[in-house]
Amino acid sequence: MSGTGAAGRALAALLLAASVLSAALLAPGSSPTPDLGKKRHLELKMDQALLLIHNELPGTNLTIYWNFDCCYHCLLQVLVDVSQSRKPGEPSIEAVAVSTQHGSILQLNDTAEEKQVCRLEYKFGEFGNYSLFVKHTHDGVNEIACDLVVNEKPVDSNLPVSIAFLVGLVLIIVVSFLRFALSLEDFRDWISRAINSQETDGLINSELGSPSRAGDPPPEAWRQSAAPLRLRSVDTFRGIALTLMVFVNYGGGRYWYFKHASWNGLTVADLVFPWFVFIMGSSIFLSMTSFLQRGCSKFRLLGKIAWRSFLLICIGIVIVNPNYCLGPLSWEKTRIPGVLQRLGGTYFVVAVLELLFAKPVPEICTSERSCFSLLDITSSWPQWLFILMLEGVWLALTFFLPVPGCPTGYLGPGGLGDGGKYPNCTGGAAGYIDRLLLGDHHLHQHPSSAVLYHTEVAYDPEGILGTINSIVMAFLGVQAGKILLYYKDQTKGILIRGLFLLL
Repeated sequence: MSGTGAAGRALAALLLAASVLSAALLAPGSSPTPDLGKKRHLELKMDQALLLIHNELPGTNLTIYWNFDCCYHCLLQVLVDVSQSRKPGEPSIEAVAVSTQHGSILQLNDTAEEKQVCRLEYKFGEFGNYSLFVKHTHDGVNEIACDLVVNEKPVDSNLPVSIAFLVGLVLIIVVSFLRFALSLEDFRDWISRAINSQETDGLINSELGSPSRAGDPPPEAWRQSAAPLRLRSVDTFRGIALTLMVFVNYGGGRYWYFKHASWNGLTVADLVFPWFVFIMGSSIFLSMTSFLQRGCSKFRLLGKIAWRSFLLICIGIVIVNPNYCLGPLSWEKTRIPGVLQRLGGTYFVVAVLELLFAKPVPEICTSERSCFSLLDITSSWPQWLFILMLEGVWLALTFFLPVPGCPTGYLGPGGLGDGGKYPNCTGGAAGYIDRLLLGDHHLHQHPSSAVLYHTEVAYDPEGILGTINSIVMAFLGVQAGKILLYYKDQTKGILIRGLFLLL
């Protein structure tokens, strides 16, 4: 089956090349320079559109407020001021670049009276050209209309992603067909006859003599020396998570759904870490079971677990502090939490917990008979009890811990969120615990929430309290590994359980 692997690698390389080529050809590199008629030229960047605001109201200056519609209960920010119309037929025009990553909220106020003139919500397209006309209606002088007109249609910035997805889908279908074809004995024989023709065999025999099969090892020898079988589902899921992780860490094409959500919401980038933690939990149980079955002592496994966790934490601290290339780490402002640090702590707790209460797989599960339902849970009741208690601690701290200057149980981003009432309450109890135990200088100074909510306090998304949920998630992965091992011959039962959980 080496031909299948080579074909798969070639098709994967073709997919990568097609994705890069489609992105290079279809993604606009620069925006057209609009002619505003009055020498106003605005160079647009990626994820921006041009908005021309025409104020036809005589004697009324306008202040335009703006924000994303995904900014939950946020204060609107001043976008631009537009002066009054000079005379009928000659509106005052202001040009401004607006972001196209999310939908926008525009509110137009009378500058002098701070009175709302109109309000609209709209999703601008990348490199589009729009005009907003503010004028009196024909029905009455006191009625004001705000009309949004598209001058130039935006580009379809999602086209490269769509093409890459379709190319990948076609390649998956082709690879699946090749794997199915190679599994057919008649097709394999035909391929073998096509490659190894009689002329080639005759040439080899004349030069080297007929190959003797007397010294070939029996098939049983190959089976004994082969590497232990791996679960393809686990390897595939881990590979998907790692691929997305690399893609997201290198910008993700600057698409908003390949970036972490500022606070509320869920994007593709937000799925990478929990997926990896879950599959890490499954791997913990499967590898630990394999080591124990081979006679490895628990004390030796504990040393491996501690050493691996220590390495993950140390490497993580070095990686998240990029100034290490310039000299020794400045421990006064070293960021302590991080992704690898959380993975190291999660791995240590879950692996030690499973090692302390590790039990061999029941013989009833290894024989032709099947395990009875819930055996994977009933045999792990100490671990479940610990995890439930740990999650109870998280709930109690999150919703009942008093935080100075903040409402109890607050889960918001602070900053502009919630009308700007709690600007220094970012993260609620989670942020407060990190700042109390680690200090502001040892946390992330520029979290993703700062871009949208303009937060000013330090907050680390990989903080101490959040590690509890990572431990719970990894333990669920351990449980998934037990299901795969305990009920490995009950595929139908596993699928039924999965469908029941989805419903």
